[in-house]
Amino acid sequence: MIQPEQYTPGPAGGARIQKDGEKWTLIVARELRHSPEKVWQALIDPAQVREWAPFDVDGSLGTVGATVNLTWLGAHGNASIPTTVTRVDAPRLLEYGDIRWELESAGAGTRLTLWISIDRRFISMGAAGWHIAFDVLDRHLSGTPIARIAGPDAMRFAGWQRLNKEYAEQFGIETPKWGAS
Repeated sequence: MIQPEQYTPGPAGGARIQKDGEKWTLIVARELRHSPEKVWQALIDPAQVREWAPFDVDGSLGTVGATVNLTWLGAHGNASIPTTVTRVDAPRLLEYGDIRWELESAGAGTRLTLWISIDRRFISMGAAGWHIAFDVLDRHLSGTPIARIAGPDAMRFAGWQRLNKEYAEQFGIETPKWGAS
């Protein structure tokens, strides 16, 4: 497994925002070198989610009506949030909480698009975190995994700090202060 200090993320890209007052939607799209079916399993299987996502879930996300405890790493003391799966169209569409995933065949791979509501003050931070999470997901699916980089660990990671600044510039906002000293 590759350790975070051995990984350098590429430049900011593939993210955009939709604005609606204080709540903005971050949209992140990435071409992955894996089939939609393989990517789908990484989105719904708790063991795979734990390898790459900035949260853990305690059950499968593959069934409409299923309620799982979603735990964002480092958020509110790792408090679990009961989250209900609201839409499933395997392997094309998944929705739960404020998260929507869309998967489209793209050549021999998949175009994965994430839609997530984020407070506008933290939108570049979210873009930086999801950029890294998508890299970790791609490596996980390729069999050359990177140790998960999420939560407070991500915010101390030099690549995250650079991406946070780059996304803030792309979105035309001030780089948010994140409390590190």
